[in-house]
Amino acid sequence: MADDMKVLIMCGGKGTRLREETAVKPKPMVEIGGKPILWHIMHIYSRFGYKDFVLPLGYKGDVIKQYFADYHRKHSDFTVDLKTGAITTDKSDIEDWRVTLCDTGEETLKGARLKRVARHIDTDRFMVTYGDGVSDIDLDALVRFHKESGCIGTFTGVRMPSRFGTVRTDESGKILSWEEKPVLNEYINCGFFVFKREFLDYLSEDESCDLEKEPLQRLAKEGQLSMYPHPGKWQCMDTLRDNMLLNQLWNSGKAFWTGEK
Repeated sequence: MADDMKVLIMCGGKGTRLREETAVKPKPMVEIGGKPILWHIMHIYSRFGYKDFVLPLGYKGDVIKQYFADYHRKHSDFTVDLKTGAITTDKSDIEDWRVTLCDTGEETLKGARLKRVARHIDTDRFMVTYGDGVSDIDLDALVRFHKESGCIGTFTGVRMPSRFGTVRTDESGKILSWEEKPVLNEYINCGFFVFKREFLDYLSEDESCDLEKEPLQRLAKEGQLSMYPHPGKWQCMDTLRDNMLLNQLWNSGKAFWTGEK
Protein backbone atom coordinates (compact mmCIF):
# COMPACT_ATOMS: atom_id res chain seq x y z
CA MET A 1 0.00 0.00 0.00
CA ALA A 2 1.47 3.33 -1.07
CA ASP A 3 2.07 6.08 1.45
CA ASP A 4 -0.22 9.08 1.22
CA MET A 5 2.04 11.30 -0.87
CA LYS A 6 1.47 13.80 -3.62
CA VAL A 7 3.54 13.29 -6.76
CA LEU A 8 4.85 16.43 -8.48
CA ILE A 9 5.98 16.06 -12.09
CA MET A 10 7.95 18.98 -13.50
CA CYS A 11 6.24 20.08 -16.73
CA GLY A 12 7.47 23.62 -17.32
CA GLY A 13 10.66 23.40 -19.38
CA LYS A 14 11.01 24.39 -23.03
CA GLY A 15 12.84 21.28 -24.26
CA THR A 16 15.06 23.30 -26.59
CA ARG A 17 17.14 20.26 -27.61
CA LEU A 18 13.99 18.58 -28.89
CA ARG A 19 12.77 21.46 -31.06
CA GLU A 20 11.49 19.09 -33.74
CA GLU A 21 8.65 18.26 -31.33
CA THR A 22 8.61 21.05 -28.76
CA ALA A 23 8.01 23.84 -31.25
CA VAL A 24 4.32 22.96 -31.02
CA LYS A 25 3.99 21.14 -27.68
CA PRO A 26 5.69 21.01 -24.26
CA LYS A 27 8.27 18.28 -23.78
CA PRO A 28 6.11 16.13 -21.44
CA MET A 29 3.57 15.83 -24.27
CA VAL A 30 6.03 14.34 -26.77
CA GLU A 31 4.75 10.84 -27.48
CA ILE A 32 6.06 7.34 -26.97
CA GLY A 33 3.87 4.75 -28.65
CA GLY A 34 1.11 7.28 -29.22
CA LYS A 35 0.97 8.42 -25.58
CA PRO A 36 2.73 11.45 -24.03
CA ILE A 37 5.81 10.60 -21.99
CA LEU A 38 3.96 12.31 -19.12
CA TRP A 39 1.31 9.56 -19.27
CA HIS A 40 4.05 6.91 -19.10
CA ILE A 41 5.63 8.58 -16.06
CA MET A 42 2.28 8.77 -14.29
CA HIS A 43 1.74 5.08 -14.93
CA ILE A 44 5.07 4.29 -13.26
CA TYR A 45 3.76 5.92 -10.08
CA SER A 46 0.25 4.55 -10.46
CA ARG A 47 1.50 0.95 -10.46
CA PHE A 48 2.80 1.57 -6.93
CA GLY A 49 -0.44 3.16 -5.77
CA TYR A 50 0.47 6.85 -6.21
CA LYS A 51 -2.41 8.50 -8.02
CA ASP A 52 -2.56 12.10 -6.77
CA PHE A 53 -0.51 14.30 -9.10
CA VAL A 54 0.42 17.97 -9.16
CA LEU A 55 1.81 19.32 -12.44
CA PRO A 56 3.68 22.67 -12.31
CA LEU A 57 3.22 24.07 -15.81
CA GLY A 58 5.18 26.60 -17.84
CA TYR A 59 5.97 26.53 -21.55
CA LYS A 60 2.83 25.70 -23.56
CA GLY A 61 1.09 24.61 -20.37
CA ASP A 62 -2.31 25.03 -22.04
CA VAL A 63 -1.56 21.97 -24.18
CA ILE A 64 -1.27 19.86 -21.03
CA LYS A 65 -4.38 21.45 -19.52
CA GLN A 66 -6.38 20.68 -22.64
CA TYR A 67 -5.12 17.09 -22.73
CA PHE A 68 -6.47 16.38 -19.25
CA ALA A 69 -9.61 18.47 -19.69
CA ASP A 70 -10.51 16.29 -22.70
CA TYR A 71 -9.14 13.04 -21.27
CA HIS A 72 -12.42 11.51 -20.10
CA ARG A 73 -14.24 12.31 -23.33
CA LYS A 74 -11.42 11.02 -25.54
CA HIS A 75 -11.19 7.73 -23.66
CA SER A 76 -14.91 7.05 -23.23
CA ASP A 77 -17.91 6.21 -25.33
CA PHE A 78 -20.63 8.82 -24.91
CA THR A 79 -24.06 9.74 -26.18
CA VAL A 80 -25.09 13.28 -27.15
CA ASP A 81 -28.72 14.37 -27.03
CA LEU A 82 -28.65 16.90 -29.84
CA LYS A 83 -31.91 18.54 -28.76
CA THR A 84 -30.86 19.25 -25.17
CA GLY A 85 -27.09 19.13 -25.54
CA ALA A 86 -26.89 16.63 -22.68
CA ILE A 87 -23.94 14.22 -22.82
CA THR A 88 -24.14 10.81 -21.19
CA THR A 89 -20.84 8.99 -20.74
CA ASP A 90 -20.73 5.21 -20.80
CA LYS A 91 -18.64 3.43 -18.20
CA SER A 92 -15.04 3.09 -19.30
CA ASP A 93 -11.76 1.81 -17.91
CA ILE A 94 -10.09 5.15 -17.20
CA GLU A 95 -7.26 5.69 -14.74
CA ASP A 96 -8.46 6.76 -11.28
CA TRP A 97 -5.99 9.63 -11.07
CA ARG A 98 -6.43 13.07 -9.54
CA VAL A 99 -4.47 15.69 -11.47
CA THR A 100 -3.91 19.29 -10.33
CA LEU A 101 -2.55 21.59 -13.03
CA CYS A 102 -0.87 24.85 -11.98
CA ASP A 103 0.57 27.67 -14.05
CA THR A 104 3.97 28.55 -12.53
CA GLY A 105 5.42 30.89 -15.16
CA GLU A 106 7.16 30.30 -18.47
CA GLU A 107 10.66 31.34 -17.34
CA THR A 108 10.49 29.93 -13.80
CA LEU A 109 13.17 27.46 -12.68
CA LYS A 110 12.28 24.18 -11.00
CA GLY A 111 12.81 25.18 -7.37
CA ALA A 112 10.47 28.13 -7.73
CA ARG A 113 7.91 25.99 -9.54
CA LEU A 114 7.79 23.65 -6.53
CA LYS A 115 7.43 26.54 -4.11
CA ARG A 116 4.62 28.07 -6.18
CA VAL A 117 2.54 24.88 -5.90
CA ALA A 118 3.25 24.38 -2.18
CA ARG A 119 -0.41 25.08 -1.29
CA HIS A 120 -1.34 21.83 -3.03
CA ILE A 121 1.09 19.73 -0.97
CA ASP A 122 -0.83 18.66 2.11
CA THR A 123 1.13 15.53 3.03
CA ASP A 124 4.13 15.07 5.37
CA ARG A 125 6.22 13.84 2.46
CA PHE A 126 5.96 14.32 -1.27
CA MET A 127 7.60 12.96 -4.40
CA VAL A 128 9.06 14.85 -7.34
CA THR A 129 10.34 13.79 -10.72
CA TYR A 130 11.16 15.27 -14.08
CA GLY A 131 8.69 15.21 -16.97
CA ASP A 132 11.10 13.67 -19.45
CA GLY A 133 12.47 10.39 -18.05
CA VAL A 134 11.25 6.83 -17.53
CA SER A 135 12.63 4.04 -15.37
CA ASP A 136 11.97 0.57 -14.01
CA ILE A 137 12.52 1.98 -10.51
CA ASP A 138 11.05 0.21 -7.49
CA LEU A 139 9.29 3.12 -5.78
CA ASP A 140 8.59 1.06 -2.65
CA ALA A 141 12.33 0.50 -2.26
CA LEU A 142 13.01 4.21 -2.86
CA VAL A 143 10.56 5.28 -0.15
CA ARG A 144 11.96 2.73 2.34
CA PHE A 145 15.48 3.97 1.65
CA HIS A 146 14.39 7.58 2.13
CA LYS A 147 12.73 6.87 5.48
CA GLU A 148 15.66 4.83 6.75
CA SER A 149 18.10 7.57 5.78
CA GLY A 150 16.37 10.06 8.07
CA CYS A 151 17.23 12.81 5.59
CA ILE A 152 14.99 15.63 4.44
CA GLY A 153 15.57 14.74 0.80
CA THR A 154 16.48 11.71 -1.30
CA PHE A 155 17.19 11.58 -5.01
CA THR A 156 17.69 8.59 -7.26
CA GLY A 157 21.09 7.99 -8.82
CA VAL A 158 21.90 5.77 -11.79
CA ARG A 159 25.11 4.74 -13.47
CA MET A 160 25.09 5.47 -17.16
CA PRO A 161 27.18 4.03 -19.99
CA SER A 162 29.76 6.36 -21.46
CA ARG A 163 28.91 7.79 -24.87
CA PHE A 164 32.36 6.71 -26.05
CA GLY A 165 34.68 3.74 -25.81
CA THR A 166 37.67 3.96 -23.48
CA VAL A 167 41.23 2.69 -23.83
CA ARG A 168 44.15 2.18 -21.44
CA THR A 169 47.72 2.38 -22.69
CA ASP A 170 51.23 1.90 -21.33
CA GLU A 171 53.90 4.60 -21.54
CA SER A 172 54.79 3.60 -25.11
CA GLY A 173 51.21 3.93 -26.29
CA LYS A 174 50.57 0.19 -26.51
CA ILE A 175 46.91 -0.62 -25.90
CA LEU A 176 46.38 -2.50 -22.64
CA SER A 177 42.58 -2.60 -22.75
CA TRP A 178 39.74 -1.46 -24.95
CA GLU A 179 36.21 -1.14 -23.59
CA GLU A 180 33.30 -0.01 -25.73
CA LYS A 181 31.01 2.42 -23.90
CA PRO A 182 31.65 1.19 -20.35
CA VAL A 183 29.28 1.92 -17.49
CA LEU A 184 30.71 4.88 -15.60
CA ASN A 185 31.57 4.61 -11.92
CA GLU A 186 29.92 7.95 -11.18
CA TYR A 187 26.21 8.30 -10.49
CA ILE A 188 23.99 10.90 -12.12
CA ASN A 189 20.78 12.35 -10.73
CA CYS A 190 17.81 10.92 -12.65
CA GLY A 191 15.14 12.54 -10.46
CA PHE A 192 12.59 10.39 -8.63
CA PHE A 193 12.95 12.42 -5.43
CA VAL A 194 11.29 12.00 -2.04
CA PHE A 195 11.18 15.00 0.29
CA LYS A 196 9.92 15.75 3.75
CA ARG A 197 7.55 18.69 3.68
CA GLU A 198 10.09 20.90 5.45
CA PHE A 199 12.12 20.99 2.24
CA LEU A 200 9.67 23.61 1.00
CA ASP A 201 11.34 26.04 3.45
CA TYR A 202 14.54 25.74 1.40
CA LEU A 203 12.78 27.09 -1.70
CA SER A 204 11.79 30.52 -2.91
CA GLU A 205 9.07 31.69 -5.29
CA ASP A 206 11.66 33.86 -7.05
CA GLU A 207 11.80 32.48 -10.60
CA SER A 208 15.60 32.11 -10.39
CA CYS A 209 15.37 29.47 -7.63
CA ASP A 210 16.86 26.37 -9.27
CA LEU A 211 16.17 23.06 -7.53
CA GLU A 212 19.53 21.45 -8.32
CA LYS A 213 21.61 24.41 -7.19
CA GLU A 214 21.27 26.23 -3.86
CA PRO A 215 18.41 24.17 -2.33
CA LEU A 216 19.89 20.70 -2.92
CA GLN A 217 23.45 21.91 -2.38
CA ARG A 218 22.37 23.32 0.98
CA LEU A 219 20.70 20.02 1.91
CA ALA A 220 23.93 18.19 1.03
CA LYS A 221 26.07 20.57 3.14
CA GLU A 222 23.74 20.04 6.08
CA GLY A 223 23.92 16.26 5.73
CA GLN A 224 20.23 16.12 4.86
CA LEU A 225 20.45 14.69 1.32
CA SER A 226 20.74 11.01 0.49
CA MET A 227 20.98 9.11 -2.79
CA TYR A 228 19.06 5.95 -3.58
CA PRO A 229 21.24 3.90 -5.96
CA HIS A 230 18.89 2.50 -8.59
CA PRO A 231 20.34 -0.75 -9.98
CA GLY A 232 18.04 -0.88 -12.99
CA LYS A 233 17.34 1.16 -16.09
CA TRP A 234 16.53 4.78 -16.77
CA GLN A 235 16.26 6.77 -19.98
CA CYS A 236 15.66 10.46 -20.47
CA MET A 237 14.11 12.03 -23.56
CA ASP A 238 16.40 14.97 -24.14
CA THR A 239 16.83 14.80 -27.91
CA LEU A 240 15.09 13.46 -31.01
CA ARG A 241 17.48 10.50 -30.88
CA ASP A 242 16.28 9.69 -27.35
CA ASN A 243 12.66 9.91 -28.49
CA MET A 244 13.36 7.53 -31.37
CA LEU A 245 15.05 5.06 -28.99
CA LEU A 246 12.12 5.11 -26.55
CA ASN A 247 9.66 4.54 -29.39
CA GLN A 248 11.75 1.65 -30.70
CA LEU A 249 11.73 0.05 -27.24
CA TRP A 250 7.96 0.50 -27.00
CA ASN A 251 7.25 -0.85 -30.48
CA SER A 252 9.50 -3.89 -29.95
CA GLY A 253 7.90 -4.84 -26.64
CA LYS A 254 11.01 -3.86 -24.65
CA ALA A 255 9.62 -0.86 -22.79
CA PHE A 256 11.40 -1.59 -19.49
CA TRP A 257 9.45 1.10 -17.59
CA THR A 258 6.03 -0.60 -17.89
CA GLY A 259 6.67 -3.21 -15.22
CA GLU A 260 5.79 -6.00 -17.65
CA LYS A 261 8.14 -8.94 -17.88
